[in-house]
Amino acid sequence: MAFTLAGFLEKSDLKRVHLWIFSVSFLSYAFTAMDVMLISVLLKPIAEELALTNIELGILGSSGYLGMFFGALSFGHLSDKIGRKASLALSLLIYSVFTALCGLAPGYITLLVIRAIAGIGLGGALPIPGVYVSEYPPAKYRGRMIGLVETAWVWGVLLGLVLSLYVLPLWGWRYTFFIGVIPLILIPFILYTLPESIRFLEKKNRLSEAINLLKKYGFIREDEDVKLEDIIIKQVKTKFTDLFKGEYIKRTILLIVLWMALVYTYHGIFLWLPKFYADKFFTKEEAILWTIIVTLAQIPGYYSAALSLDKFGRKFILGVYLIGASIGCALLAMISTNAFYVLLASIIIAFFNLGAWSALYTYTPEMYPTDYRGTGSGTAASSGRIAGILAPYFTGYLYAAGGLYLPFIVFFAVHLIAGIVVLLLGIETKGKTLEELEK
Repeated sequence: MAFTLAGFLEKSDLKRVHLWIFSVSFLSYAFTAMDVMLISVLLKPIAEELALTNIELGILGSSGYLGMFFGALSFGHLSDKIGRKASLALSLLIYSVFTALCGLAPGYITLLVIRAIAGIGLGGALPIPGVYVSEYPPAKYRGRMIGLVETAWVWGVLLGLVLSLYVLPLWGWRYTFFIGVIPLILIPFILYTLPESIRFLEKKNRLSEAINLLKKYGFIREDEDVKLEDIIIKQVKTKFTDLFKGEYIKRTILLIVLWMALVYTYHGIFLWLPKFYADKFFTKEEAILWTIIVTLAQIPGYYSAALSLDKFGRKFILGVYLIGASIGCALLAMISTNAFYVLLASIIIAFFNLGAWSALYTYTPEMYPTDYRGTGSGTAASSGRIAGILAPYFTGYLYAAGGLYLPFIVFFAVHLIAGIVVLLLGIETKGKTLEELEK
């Protein structure tokens, strides 16, 4: 009787291997977040030592996102060619080493170049954990598991902030960049303890390897006879342009809009937030402490969204949380001279913006078939990095021109438009297998 190997995964309950895949992917994503956002608390001391303007700081922030654009695009495609494991390990290696090397940069231009190279690894590491985790659990658990992987972001950012709080005052911004090597500890676990994606192996016709993994982890009984000739393999030759054809063009355009909106708002806001606080209201150390407090508000935002995805659906949660973040941005723009109300509005933004991220991270890999799930997810993420390149620069420019009001009015509009777009044009994916979502 004909069958697919992915069918064994869909019929399974959660197993220990699911939790291990989730745990390593969670840590990978957390460490990536730590290294992406580590520079946020270092902008002011870098500016003081190198005598940089806000515009030059914006360009420094943008350099990392330029690298992330190429990293997300290339590593997403690479994961469809050589597998999820090797691509994730390579991306971690690149960004860990080059984040640390930022601390050795002799001047501004060198720092720009090194940060851009680190960005290649960071951009590569961002979409792969979600792609990988999406391909193992059955449909009824998939939304929660991917959404919970995205919640790792806040823990990684908090880790970077807390470590910076101790390292920065004692040794300065250069030594603080050395925190970036911590993710290297994950590489042996990724390479030697994680199974490759069954769906990836099935599409690559590595059937014996896939069957051995299914038996090893209890998806198939050891004594069960699985005949290779009965396995259905839908071979699809894919090209990058397939993302912009047929049914997938709507999905790709929708994801590009959503990724650009969330990358622009998140990195435009939270990369600059410690400097906003230090400039307007607090000392550098106090600014880091208040940034930690605001970042803590991301935790309930993340988990409330992640745990609602399989009940209310990706589309609804994503739209509601985007609109909620837009309200927070409007409030901050209107009350930008009062420290208490700025912090309160910041907490609202943090809650809803990061909840929207949890939904989008789940939504993205569900939109594409296995043959180019990595490529599609990487393309969506890389489009967001275009906004990431612009966000630090434009935020710095708007801040210099009109204080907190101008950048946060823009953040309000971007959140609101993205929320309306997904509610009107998005498809619902909850409860469907990845194969059912293929067109």
